[in-house]
Amino acid sequence: AHCSSDCLINKATALGKERGYDVYVLPGGTCIPQILKKNPYEGVVGVACSQELKEGAGFLKNKNLPGQAVFLIKNGCANTEFNLKSFKEIL
Repeated sequence: AHCSSDCLINKATALGKERGYDVYVLPGGTCIPQILKKNPYEGVVGVACSQELKEGAGFLKNKNLPGQAVFLIKNGCANTEFNLKSFKEIL
């Protein structure tokens, strides 16, 4: 199930899938190792708070896997915001 059509997560998910990417909406970065174990991706684009991105970057570096980051504009466990234009440019 998807949220409303104007939701940033919904827009980013649709954009990623349109461009042929697998999209995951995660509760935190601790899920990344399990995902990468099942799917050997060539790179990762993460949208998260600075702390999660820092931890994710460390993990990716240890795996020699390239990554790009989009920082949240508004942090929190709900109603987060990010720059969709930046996300599009990275994809």
